[in-house]
Amino acid sequence: MDISQPHDASFPQQIEQTSKRSSHLPLLIAIFVVLVGVAFVPTYLEQVKYHQTKGEIAAVNEALPDMNAAALGKIFTMLPRKVSPSAVHIQTTRDVAFIGNNRLNNLFAPQIRQQQGQASGVIVDADGYIVTNYHVISGATSVSVRLTDGRVLDAEIIGSDPETDLAVLKIDGGGKLIPAAWGNSDALEVGELVWALGNPFGLDFTLTFGIVSAKDRSVNANSRYQKYLQTDAAVNPGNSGGPLVNMIGEIVGINTAIIGPTYQGISFAIPSNVAKSVYEKILKHGEVISGYLGVVTVIINQQVATQLKLPNLQGAAVVNVLKDSPAEKAGIIPGDVIVKWNDEVVEDPQALNHFVSKTEPGDKVTIELIRDEKPVQVEVTAGKRPQGK
Repeated sequence: MDISQPHDASFPQQIEQTSKRSSHLPLLIAIFVVLVGVAFVPTYLEQVKYHQTKGEIAAVNEALPDMNAAALGKIFTMLPRKVSPSAVHIQTTRDVAFIGNNRLNNLFAPQIRQQQGQASGVIVDADGYIVTNYHVISGATSVSVRLTDGRVLDAEIIGSDPETDLAVLKIDGGGKLIPAAWGNSDALEVGELVWALGNPFGLDFTLTFGIVSAKDRSVNANSRYQKYLQTDAAVNPGNSGGPLVNMIGEIVGINTAIIGPTYQGISFAIPSNVAKSVYEKILKHGEVISGYLGVVTVIINQQVATQLKLPNLQGAAVVNVLKDSPAEKAGIIPGDVIVKWNDEVVEDPQALNHFVSKTEPGDKVTIELIRDEKPVQVEVTAGKRPQGK
C-alpha cells in the first residue's frame, strides 16, 4: 500500500501534464502549416501566375496568329517604299516687306526681301498633279517641288480653295511619276493605324505613325469646312500638305494643322473624301464652285430649343434668309430649323455648310425642316456661292 500511495498520488498530475501537451498539439500543427505555407505558397502562386500568363499568351496567339503579327511588322517597312515616291517636298518663295534700320528711307523706298518656305504634298496623278494645303502656296511668287529621286521641278498653281485649305499644283515629270491612290476617309474608324509622310523642319520624307483619335473634329471656327480627322501621328512645321495614309498606303487625309507651334500629341488632317472632291472640282473648273443656300444659322443650344419647342439640340436654326437667295425662293423663313439635307442628317450649322458646299450649283435638294413644331419639306435649287459668302 505504501508503494501504491505515491503512485496513486502522482497519477492526477500525469494526467494534467498529458492534457497540457495535448492542448499544445493543434497550435504546433498550425505553426507547422504556416511555416510550410511561407515556404511553398509563393512558389505555388508563381506557378499559378505563370500558367495564367501562358494561357493569356496562348489566347493572344490564337487571336493574332504569328503570320499576321509578322505582316503587321512588315507594313511599317513596306509603307515608306510604297508611299515615298508619291510624296514631295514643296519649296516656296514669297516677297515680304522688310523694315530696315532707316525707317525714313523705308517710308519712301520700302525694301523687299524674299522669304523661303517649305512644306509637303502628294502626287495624285501620273500626269503630275499634286495636292497640298492652300496656306502652303498662298502669296508665293514661285513654287518648286523636290521628288524622292532628287529631281527639283518647277510647279504651276492650278487652283486653290481657301475655305478647305487645299491647293492643286502641276509639274512635268516626263512620265516618270508615281501617284498615290485615294482612300475612303468615311470608312475610317477611330483607333485605326495611320501614317503621316512629310518634311518636318526640312527633314525630307519623314514617316511617323499613330491612330485615328477622333473624326469630324472642329478646329477653325472661321472655316466653312470644319470637320477634320484627329490623329496622334507626329506632325510638325513642314508636314503641312503631306499625305496621311492607311495600312495599304491609300491617302485618307491631307495633314494640315496642329495645336500650338509644334506637335503636342494632336494633329489634324483634311479627310481624303473632301480633298478628292476639291481636287476634282479644281481640275474641272479651275476653281472650287460650291453650292449656295443663302441662310444665316446658329447652333441650337438649350435656350433656342426651349424657345422653338424642339425635341433635341440637333439641326441648324435659321435666323436670317438672304434676299434673292435659293433659300428665299424655296420659302425658307427665319425660325425654321434645318434637320436634313437630302438624306444627310444636319447635326449643326457646320454640317449644313459642309453639305451645301459639296452640292453642285443647279442641283435640286430636298430639305427637311421643323417649323412651328411640325416637320416640313421644301425643295431648293442650289445656287453658286458668291465670292466672300
